[in-house]
Amino acid sequence: MTTFKGFISKYREKFSLPSPWDSIVIFLLNILLTIPVFIIAHQNFINPHWKFPIDRILLFIIILVAFQLILRVLKTIIIICIFGYLLILLCGTIFGEYSFYRVYDDYRSMMYTMEENPYPQDIIVSKLLPFPNKSKVLRAIDFDNPKVRNFALSATTKHFADIKKMKGYGYYRTTIQCFAVFKEIKTRWNYVNDPKGNDYIASASESLQHFSGDCDDHAILMAAGVKAVGGVPRLIHTDEHIYPEMLIGSQKDLDNVIFLIKKVLFTEESKNKEIHYHIDERGQIWLNLDYTAYYPGGKFMSEEILGELTLN
Repeated sequence: MTTFKGFISKYREKFSLPSPWDSIVIFLLNILLTIPVFIIAHQNFINPHWKFPIDRILLFIIILVAFQLILRVLKTIIIICIFGYLLILLCGTIFGEYSFYRVYDDYRSMMYTMEENPYPQDIIVSKLLPFPNKSKVLRAIDFDNPKVRNFALSATTKHFADIKKMKGYGYYRTTIQCFAVFKEIKTRWNYVNDPKGNDYIASASESLQHFSGDCDDHAILMAAGVKAVGGVPRLIHTDEHIYPEMLIGSQKDLDNVIFLIKKVLFTEESKNKEIHYHIDERGQIWLNLDYTAYYPGGKFMSEEILGELTLN
């Protein structure tokens, strides 16, 4: 029987990069791993606050050397894994799923957040948590389907089309149009459970037939409608629930949007109610659009976030 060691030896020459390229790949991977681990160690180890941070320099060097030794030992396996991962990213880039840019953007975002977070390890855990049925959900958000686009356009002419009320808020035209999509879906949505034992995922264009389905069907339709009129939606995965949010922007944007919700667009629905939102690692504000909310920013069904899926 061929041993694992024999299997690796058999394919070593086939998958190994010619020197010094393998050393360069290993070193770059080392840097990518060392930085987040150093941030975690830096935040969790006691800092003596010396005038010259020799302890932090030594800590970085120790982590760097440790990873270099480990990666050298596992070099062949790692090269094979990197090669496979690059193929997956190439397919994702071609077919519009998880692409090279998304990897770069997620890594940059994670680094930015970890620097400001007292518990940076929690950021890594949250990034590694999977979003259920991610590929199916992305395909289901068919915002470019003519049926979805036409529905979204009709919602913007049906709700909040009186420009006179929007005087001075032209900058938030897209946000107002997204709220029109929210209002139309909220008015017509009928919650229906999936068949028992079967997690059925309906596309947005399919849900338009009856405006019925469970929470993930609603979230998919809402995300597609918001995306179809130029908004930026995302889906939030909690314990046994998925709901949509839309990007608002900065704190200043939030203040203006709250005025629109409470004083112009959803005056009765939001009367004496709080506006609920999340602030992401970049300081951007996302407003709740769940089917349980009667106005944008309604109360969350669940505060816990196990994963998120953003449609840029």
